[in-house]
Amino acid sequence: MRPPKQKQTRLKVVPPMSLEPKVAEFLKQEDDRRAARVRIYDAIAARRSEWLELNAYYAREVKRVVSGLVVPGHRVLQVGSGLGDLLAAVKPSEGVGIDISPAMVAAARTRHPHLEFVCADIERDPIDAEPFDYAILSDVIGSLDDVQVALERVRPLLKPTGKLIITYYNFLWEPVLDVATRLGRRTPWPDQNWLSQRDISNLMHLAGFEFVRQGTDVLVPFSVPGIGGLINRLGGKVPGLKHGALLIYAVGRPAPAVVADAESQASVSVVCPCRNEKGNIEAAIQRTPKMGKMTELIFVDGNSTDGTVEEIERLMREYRGPLSLKLILQGDGKGKGDAVRKGFAEATGDVLMILDSDLTVPPEDLPKFHRALFSGRGDFINGVRLVYPMEGEAMRFLNLLGNKFFSSALSWVLEQPIKDSLCGTKVLWRRDYERIAHHRGFFGDFDPFGDFDLLFGAARLNLRIVDLPVRYRARTYGDTKISRFTHGALLLKMTAFGLRKLRLEG
Repeated sequence: MRPPKQKQTRLKVVPPMSLEPKVAEFLKQEDDRRAARVRIYDAIAARRSEWLELNAYYAREVKRVVSGLVVPGHRVLQVGSGLGDLLAAVKPSEGVGIDISPAMVAAARTRHPHLEFVCADIERDPIDAEPFDYAILSDVIGSLDDVQVALERVRPLLKPTGKLIITYYNFLWEPVLDVATRLGRRTPWPDQNWLSQRDISNLMHLAGFEFVRQGTDVLVPFSVPGIGGLINRLGGKVPGLKHGALLIYAVGRPAPAVVADAESQASVSVVCPCRNEKGNIEAAIQRTPKMGKMTELIFVDGNSTDGTVEEIERLMREYRGPLSLKLILQGDGKGKGDAVRKGFAEATGDVLMILDSDLTVPPEDLPKFHRALFSGRGDFINGVRLVYPMEGEAMRFLNLLGNKFFSSALSWVLEQPIKDSLCGTKVLWRRDYERIAHHRGFFGDFDPFGDFDLLFGAARLNLRIVDLPVRYRARTYGDTKISRFTHGALLLKMTAFGLRKLRLEG
C-alpha cells in the first residue's frame, strides 16, 4: 500500500519553474492551507484517545452500525482512519488505513500493529493497492477539501463488486455538538462541510457510484441503562423520529464506467462576464484549463472604468497559450444575464460554461463540471457554494441566509433539488442552451442575473439539473456587484414569477 518514494514525483503535474505565476500563487496558497490543516490534526492526535474515551458510547454505536454493513474477513480500506479503532472493529482479513496526519498514523500503528496505516492525502497522493472489498469514510467527509475528488480517487481502489460506506453526523445536531466542543467534551475539529443525506448521495453519483442504501441511527449518543440500545436501534429508523438521529450513513457501489470518447473531441466555450475586474483578468487566463479539443475564453465587459478592457486587449496580444481568447463589449446591455447571453451568442463550443471574473469559484474546478456533463450524470451542472466552508468574507452572513432561502424555494418551484440558485458557475450543452433560448419567450426577459433564466429554462425542458459542490474563495480584487436588499427583493419577485409560470400556468 505504501507507495515507493520515487513515485512521489507523480504529484507534480509540471515542473515548478514552468508554472504560470498566477497558477503557482494559487497552488502555493492551497499547499499552505493543507499544511495548516495537517498541523491541526497532528495537534488533535495528542488528545484524540482522551476525547474518544469521553464519548465512548457514541464510538461504540458507530462501530456497531459500520460493522453491520461490513462482512468480516474481507479487504477493507479506511480513509481518515485516525487511531484505527473502527478499522480494527470490522475485523478485516487485511485492513489498510490512510490518514493525512503523521501523528495519527503513528498512534494507530502503535494501537493496532496487525493493521497497515499509511500517511497519505486521498485527494492528492497516488495510492497503489490491490482493489478492496470495502472502503469506509466514517466522519471524515466533513473535513475533506473536495468530497467529489476524494470519492473519485476511492472508486478505482474498490473491486467492481466493492462497497463504499460513508457515515456522517446530522447537521441538526450542530448547535449541541458546538456546545460540547466548547465545554471540552468533544474533539475540536476544524469547520466542517455542510452535508445533508441528499448532498452525500449526489456527490456519490457525481463521483461514479450507484446508490445502494441509506439510513439513520443513534437518537441518543449517550448511555441510557436498559433502553438505550432499543431507542437507537429502532427509534433512529422510525418515520418522523429518524430525522432527529445523530448518525446518517450511505452505502454505494462503483457504477459501470461510462466511456465518453466524445469528451476529448468536443469543444468548450467559457464565458466570463466582467466589470471593473482588471486585477483578475491575468489569473483568469492563466488558470483556466484547456478542456476537450478546443477551449475558448470569452470576456464580456460591462463598461468597466478601471482599465479592464485595456488589460484584456494587452493580454490577448501577448498570450501564447492553448486557449482561444475573445473580447465582447456589452454596450448598452445591463446586468450579468445580458452579458452571459451575448457571450453564449458568440460562443462556438459544444459545451457552454460560465466563470465569474471575481474567481471566487476557482477556474481549476471547471474540469469537474466538464466530467459531470460528459459522464451523463446531468444535463445541466449547477455550482453549489453552500456545502464547503467559505474563506473569510467570501459570502456575507445575510447573503448566505438569502441563498439558503432561495435555494429551498426554488427546489420546490422547479421540483428538482437545487441547493444554490445563485452560484455563477453553470455548465450545459450548447444544444440545450439553444433550446432554452428558443423557448425564452415563455418567461420573457425577466432576469438581470441570468441564473434564474437558465434554471427556469432547464426545468421547463425537463433537463436533469445536478448540483456540483465547489469551494468558494474570498475575492482578491474589486468589490461585489450584489446589493443585498435591492437584489434580494428582485430575487423574491422572480421566484414568485417562476412559481406562477411553472407550477400554476405551465
